[in-house]
Amino acid sequence: MFVYPQSESIPVGIVIRKSPGVTRWAKWAWQAIGVLPGAGPADWKMLRHEEGVTEYHAATRDLTLYVSDAEAYVHELGTRQPSVYVVMRRDGVTADTPLNVVLITASPYEAQDYEDSGEEVVEKVPMPVGMLAWVRDFVERHYEEEAFVKRRRNKNRVDGKEDGIGDPRIAQPSDVYRAPTVKKEAAQ
Repeated sequence: MFVYPQSESIPVGIVIRKSPGVTRWAKWAWQAIGVLPGAGPADWKMLRHEEGVTEYHAATRDLTLYVSDAEAYVHELGTRQPSVYVVMRRDGVTADTPLNVVLITASPYEAQDYEDSGEEVVEKVPMPVGMLAWVRDFVERHYEEEAFVKRRRNKNRVDGKEDGIGDPRIAQPSDVYRAPTVKKEAAQ
C-alpha cells in the first residue's frame, strides 16, 4: 500500500443511528451521528437501543490528513462547527444494513466532490475536541498561505476601431462575419 509523504492517519469509528421513518414510503431513517477516534474494527455492532431507535458502530475507517489538502482543512477549521464528513453508499443488499461506509474525510472539498456525483450519501458530523486539536496541529505544521498576486492589465486598447466583425487574418472570400468587399476584377 502506498503511503503519502507527510500524511497522518487515525482509525475512526462511525456511529450510525437507525430511527423510524417519518413518511410511509421510508420505514427507517439512517443517519451518521458521531465518530469514535481511535476505535477498533467493527461491522454494524449495536451500541444502544431505546424506544425504536438503534445506534450502531457501523464501521471503522482511517481518517487521513494530506499536505495537499491543508487549505481545505483551514477552511473547515474556520467554520462555526468544525466537522468531518462521512461518505456512505447505499448497498441495497440487506435491509438491516443498507449503507456501506466508504470513507471519512476532514476536507469539505472532497466531501463536495462525492456529493456532486449523487451516488453517495454524505453526512456532516461534528468533530470531537481531540480530533479538532489533531487537525489544527497538522495544519499549523504544514499549511503555507499563498501570497495574492494581482494580475497586471494589458494597456493595449482593442476597442478603438472596428473594421468588420470577422477576423482579418482569415483569408476566406466567403467569411460571413466580414463586411462584403467588391473585387476589382469582377466589377469590370
